[in-house]
Parts: sequence; C-alpha cells; structure tokens
Amino acid sequence: MADPAKRPSAAHTAYAVTKELILSGELPGGSLISEGEIAERVRVSRTPVREAFLRLESEELLALHPKRGAVVVPVPPGEAADVLELRLALERSAAERIARTGLPDEHHERMRELLRRQRALAEAADIGRFAEADEAFHRCIVEASGNRLASRFYATLGDRQRRMSISALRPRPERLSLLADEHEALLGHLLGGDSAAFASALLGHLTATHGSPYAAGRDDR
Repeated sequence: MADPAKRPSAAHTAYAVTKELILSGELPGGSLISEGEIAERVRVSRTPVREAFLRLESEELLALHPKRGAVVVPVPPGEAADVLELRLALERSAAERIARTGLPDEHHERMRELLRRQRALAEAADIGRFAEADEAFHRCIVEASGNRLASRFYATLGDRQRRMSISALRPRPERLSLLADEHEALLGHLLGGDSAAFASALLGHLTATHGSPYAAGRDDR
C-alpha cells in the first residue's frame, strides 16, 4: 500500500495537470479556463485549484481574472528570442569545455539513448513527447560540460523550451526526423571536439525550427 504521506497534495495534482495542459499546447495561449473545469477534471474542490492557479500565475503561465477565470499567457515574441539567445550562449560554452575535456561516456550514452527515442517518436509523429526528448538532449549537452551553475540555470528554461518547440513543430510534424538528424550532427561535433562547427550547426538548428534568435521582436513584449 502506498504511503499516504508520499501522495501528492490536491493542489500539486491540480498544478501538475494544468501545467501539462499548457505546456503540451492542449490549452494554447489565450485560452480561458476556470477553476471549476480543472476541479472537475482532477476531481478535487476548487480551493486546491485556486492554489494551483496562483502558482502558475507566479510562473507567468496564467493571468488570473477575478470572477472570469484564468487566461493562458501566450509566449511573447521577445521572450522566445531571449530564450534562444540564452540557449545558444550556454550550449556553445558547454561545447567549448567539452572540446577541451572530452564528452563523458555517461553523457554520450544518454544522448545516444535520447536519439533512439527521438527517432521512434518522430516515426510516430508524437510531437509532445519528442519535445520532451529534445529538451533533455540539449540539457544533456550543458550537463556534460561539468558546469553545475550553467546546468542549474539551463534547467530553468526547460518549460519554455518545451512549449516553444511544441508550438513551432505542431504545424510541421515532418521536421521531427530532421531534428533527430541535426541532433546526430551536433553529437558528432562534440565527439570530434569541434566547438566551432558545433556552434554553427546549433545556430542553424535553432533558426530552422524557431526562426532567428536575433530577429526583431523584443519591443513587442
């Protein structure tokens, strides 16, 4: 029998379910949701849902409107560009370290495993799970550098990365297999210790999916 003390609270369950609906794109930006809808879905009272909504508001995923409900906050164009710039900086720096020290075997094996998973998900056209594997692959690059501060900061971008990827790939599911090919090339540059080639390939990889990270749009926030 499961230990009751280890069961997630009703508020945490409501939070996790609502957040997954947002990150997966099932609730796209601009969607209006109510506490009652989530309470019915999760089978809890409205009080823990209210707590969950407040937490999601603090994470800038929901905007709360008294007596109306909550609106899913769209990803602002300026924020998307900011996330891409940070990813480029962190992953390039990681590649430079890896070029000096080599790619650890455990991370090499993990990245190979993620590539196999990505190819299977691409074949199944499973965009949601592919986006998770995509984020894990890129996070593994930063973790492989051994820079713990960079790894912790990069992990904070995970939710935004996943949401951006699902939004970008949903109209183009055929790009999933191309992404796996591009990841294979990135891994090859890491194994070859060629950080310059990695940086060039990474920029092309992100631009092809999300557009240029240096495009205008920061004034649109």
